Amino acid sequence: MVVAGAFVFDKENRVLMQKRSDNGQWGFPGGFMELGENVQDTAKREVYEETGLRLEEVELFGIYSGPQYDKTFSNGDQVSLVLISFICKKYSGELIESNEESIQNKFYSLKKLPENIFTEHKMLVDDLLSKKQLPIIG
Repeated sequence: MVVAGAFVFDKENRVLMQKRSDNGQWGFPGGFMELGENVQDTAKREVYEETGLRLEEVELFGIYSGPQYDKTFSNGDQVSLVLISFICKKYSGELIESNEESIQNKFYSLKKLPENIFTEHKMLVDDLLSKKQLPIIG
């Protein structure tokens, strides 16, 4: 199954994080691809549904797959996930602070990210922090 999401940066170079309603952990907005979508559309739709922000331009950040992304759902279905992550610096709309998928949506400095990060997103955080040149908003 394909999952797509985005690192959304504001003008102060802070990244948007979502406190998920399903497990109470922090992560990046994103979700499962639907029929008829490409991965960019999936990331844009999911970010909009979860945060109220409309992504204008997205740039590929990384593609993640492997046994660490295998998942067993509560109904017993097993899947191998392919996670595609984008970076976005241009968006419109007003940030929704919470909805049924998000307990809280908030921009964080890369130096002060929340502690309780969703297990499957920890590798994304490590990769984002290790990039030699982080996105510059200007």
